[in-house]
Amino acid sequence: MELEELKKKINEDFNNLKLNLQTLTELRAQYLGKKGPIQEMLLEMKNLPNEEKPKLGEKVNALKQAATELFDAKKKELEERLVEEQLSKEAVDITLPGKDINTGSIHVLNKVIEEVEDLFIGMGYEVKDGPEVEQDLYNFQYLNIPKGHPARAMQDTFYVDVDRLLRSQTSAVQARTMLEYGGNKDVRIICPGRAYRRDDDDATHSHEFTQIEGLVVNKDVTMAELKGTLTIMAKRLFGDDREIRFRPSYFPFTEPSIEVDVSCFKCHGKGCNLCKGTGWIEILGAGMVNNNVLSMCGYDPEIYQGFAFGVGAERIAMLKYGIDDIRSLYANDLRQNKQFK
Repeated sequence: MELEELKKKINEDFNNLKLNLQTLTELRAQYLGKKGPIQEMLLEMKNLPNEEKPKLGEKVNALKQAATELFDAKKKELEERLVEEQLSKEAVDITLPGKDINTGSIHVLNKVIEEVEDLFIGMGYEVKDGPEVEQDLYNFQYLNIPKGHPARAMQDTFYVDVDRLLRSQTSAVQARTMLEYGGNKDVRIICPGRAYRRDDDDATHSHEFTQIEGLVVNKDVTMAELKGTLTIMAKRLFGDDREIRFRPSYFPFTEPSIEVDVSCFKCHGKGCNLCKGTGWIEILGAGMVNNNVLSMCGYDPEIYQGFAFGVGAERIAMLKYGIDDIRSLYANDLRQNKQFK
């Protein structure tokens, strides 16, 4: 094939074929490959007279260079067009609303616990924890409830063996802490955690519940400080206009013992179905630490005194968020958790 004829043939095929990257590659191999006509012309030059070789070689190399540049330019054009088509198909309309991402939400009981912890940490308290499978010694005996004491019937619980049980109160952590401190160090702690009692499951009771207890022991603590502490907690949890009142009660580990009510945050003391017409809602029990408890835990009651309180996280959650059945807190219903995002 003559040089000019070959050049014309390349241009015709290049312009007439519907080129894509595959057909372009095939056409390039057809003309510029090792078995293509241009390579054959270069190999045939050895049969020409020496004086003709430079002239023909220059023309063949010029054709090869022009064809190479032509194919390279077309390849770049096709690749850019392919990218543009792909971007056009995958274009994002930024005016469309975004997709919702399920970020999850904290369980309402954990929300209550964290809120109480934040409050008391800010007041200088430590957060303490202890085992849920507890020894009878810490769960009862160090809390002035010896074996055979009738108060044990109020906290009937689940025994692992004769000396171990699922703790019926987080007060055991208070006893452990006082013993750890050796009777000569001030105590200011709260103890959130799970507790267990053999109880009928209904709208307001569960055999498993979450208790948050507090303990302060030092040389000059009084009932006035207890009232001030609980007032701050009530205002933080239920509103700044809340008031509290004390009523006499009985607990083996405190003396005197009290029940604590908060003014109704629904009717503001006027009387409604939530407070049963009284204007007050019972929220927790408290009192000054019994001297026997101080003595058994290593503190001299002639020098030290203290106060303690305990409240159920479920009780706070139900009152604060209008939950009418304690069992719904353990039902794993995501619809309830979504309310507290």
